[in-house]
Amino acid sequence: MHILIVDDNQSLQYSLLKVLEEGGYKIYSAHTIEEAKRRLEEREYDLILLDWLLPDGSGVELMRSLRKDGVRTPILLFSSKNEVIEKVEALDAGADDYLEKPFSNIELLARIRALLRRESTQKQTEIEIGGMVIDTSRRRVTVDGEEIDLSTKEFDLLEFMALNSDVVLTRFQLLEHINREFDSMGSSNIVDAHIKNIRKKLGRPEIIETVRGVGYVIRKG
Repeated sequence: MHILIVDDNQSLQYSLLKVLEEGGYKIYSAHTIEEAKRRLEEREYDLILLDWLLPDGSGVELMRSLRKDGVRTPILLFSSKNEVIEKVEALDAGADDYLEKPFSNIELLARIRALLRRESTQKQTEIEIGGMVIDTSRRRVTVDGEEIDLSTKEFDLLEFMALNSDVVLTRFQLLEHINREFDSMGSSNIVDAHIKNIRKKLGRPEIIETVRGVGYVIRKG
């Protein structure tokens, strides 16, 4: 997997390079918008990690330009901005995900895996785990051939966990995922309630494993 990091903070670049290379990713870097454009002309990437504020302009404007030119590469936007309206602006401009600085390496790697798997499954359209089939294109879930009626947020949670199979996701990560409007994060009890409903509807509670004191995980096998 080839990842382009666009950020002018050299210490962050070095830290990300070390973490991601240890994770088996091939890393390329750019420190400005112009350098990023040159990198993007040289090859295709599986993912772009993009900072909002760059020395020669806005990462959001670069992202808008890429989307306008038909570039569909997943983009994870970094920013120290934490206002709701700015997060919404980033997502509306074409970001696939948004991560507020400072962030942990664990959180970053979980987001990267989710985006890369989402991109992969858009081509496959189906995720199969233990008799459960998630059709990501038609947003349908079946268990042993029987269709399961899930709400929008229930589907989003189940898909997110399936895309991150074998990765323990915290309640906060799951809550943040289903509250993309960023209007009110609410309580982690909301996640527990959704998980309870999903398990009941699937009729296979063992598909979603509880990790006490942390969150939930879907195992591949």
